[in-house]
Amino acid sequence: MNIVLELKDAHVVHRARTGGLFSRDRVHALTGADLTVAPGETVGVVGESGCGKSTLARVLVGLQRPTSGSVSLHGRDLWAMKDAERRDLVGAGVGMVFQDPSTALNRRLPVRQVLRDPLDVHRRGTPAERDARVRELLGLVGLPASVADALPGQLSGGQRQRVAVARALALEPALLVADEPTSALDVSVRAQILNLLLGLKERLGLAMVFVSHDIQTVRRMSDRVVSMYLGRIVEQAPARVVPLRARHPYTRALFSATPGLISPITPIPLTGAVPSATRPPSGCPFRTRCWRADDACAAAWPAATADGDDHLFHCHHPVAAGATDLDLIQERS
Repeated sequence: MNIVLELKDAHVVHRARTGGLFSRDRVHALTGADLTVAPGETVGVVGESGCGKSTLARVLVGLQRPTSGSVSLHGRDLWAMKDAERRDLVGAGVGMVFQDPSTALNRRLPVRQVLRDPLDVHRRGTPAERDARVRELLGLVGLPASVADALPGQLSGGQRQRVAVARALALEPALLVADEPTSALDVSVRAQILNLLLGLKERLGLAMVFVSHDIQTVRRMSDRVVSMYLGRIVEQAPARVVPLRARHPYTRALFSATPGLISPITPIPLTGAVPSATRPPSGCPFRTRCWRADDACAAAWPAATADGDDHLFHCHHPVAAGATDLDLIQERS
């Protein structure tokens, strides 16, 4: 299968900031991540705050070097090449849309220069061709040509995020990584940005990684859903089978707490707090909150189990496919 990007056993470990200068504590921000993104595919990443979603996004775009493991773009290991070569490959091949456009854009530069910067840095075309590309990018994201002369601070939040999307697409990347791209926006404009991203994906044939805590949005945007817990990818499943055929208890609990327009919420209760990432539990990190956990869960991290095409989960005691939330609530009690 043709692969745009691939992670193999990627780990990210940071020194803890709260333990003082001589602290030996380490934060396990990402542990053993395996992930592939195919051309034209949208992979949605969900999980509770602090689960490692943003760290994963930074690793994917080369902003964070993994402590161990590999990251390959178009079959080339990013961290096995020289810095300049990696910057050229990632800069041209991957675009990123950050959470807050007000901090992601240089407030002192007009939009014209914001969009021209990637073209200038990578020496794409003549000056006239770069100006033409700026006009094309503004049209691509639904902004009038007059926006080119404005400063980011003179634009609305939705307009700024459109500029950020345009900048991410300036060099025609094969992959777009969007890290919570609508969480800093008013509710009224979130749908507009989501529809823009969906339209651009279809029009340009983009692969996309969409990171969000909004589970319903991820289901709408994605072909495949990845659920994370305490730095681990615990399940990857086609969006069409989530949640009723999700097999990991955490994925089921996560989706059960999501409001719906038609059916009432029947959340599967989880007791206890999320463990510290400086001292994650042995074996499966979810075991301290899982009603199915036993000694096997404490002894070892479960190997990946396949449930049909493109569906993998890590669980010693998976939920039966098709089990309802009510079944699991009764089981939990």
